[in-house]
Amino acid sequence: MQELLQLDQALFYWINNDWHTPWLDAIMPYWRDKSFWIPLYAIGVALVVWKYRFKSLYFLVAVAITIAVADQTSSELIKKNVRRLRPCNDPEVKTQVDLLIPCGVGYSFTSSHATNHFALAAFLSLTLGRRYRRIRVPLYLWAASIALGQVYVGVHYPLDITIGALLGVLVGWVMSRLYLRWFSLS
Repeated sequence: MQELLQLDQALFYWINNDWHTPWLDAIMPYWRDKSFWIPLYAIGVALVVWKYRFKSLYFLVAVAITIAVADQTSSELIKKNVRRLRPCNDPEVKTQVDLLIPCGVGYSFTSSHATNHFALAAFLSLTLGRRYRRIRVPLYLWAASIALGQVYVGVHYPLDITIGALLGVLVGWVMSRLYLRWFSLS
């Protein structure tokens, strides 16, 4: 376990310290911020409502439940029990962190950003991806870029986002199976 944590820390330093460029330093604090994506979410909701009318209600409720389950599992169940310090709050690490945003007071493991965005990507790709196959890869790349942004700005370790991503995919898969069992947009 100690070797895994050392590798995690080395990967963190590599991403957080060595990848910095002026343009990424300008973009990443916004890119990984969920409020930055509100216009895209609003457009997505409007398109689903426009295309599917009444059926969109069940779909949008399922999306909201998926994100809520992912978020609560990550932030309330796992973070509060594991209690891993964020790199920017860890006394052994924080002096070497290139922090681009306020650190925050919560715990690090798992990354709720990674969990939530991968849950959304998995749910959407498994429900809408049957009809719109081209959205699958972009959805996962989008979630991965947001998760990686958490390491880049200095608030999560790579292991936090990796396990968060896996948890998110699991939640998205389970919720898509439940949704598709009773509902469909077609």
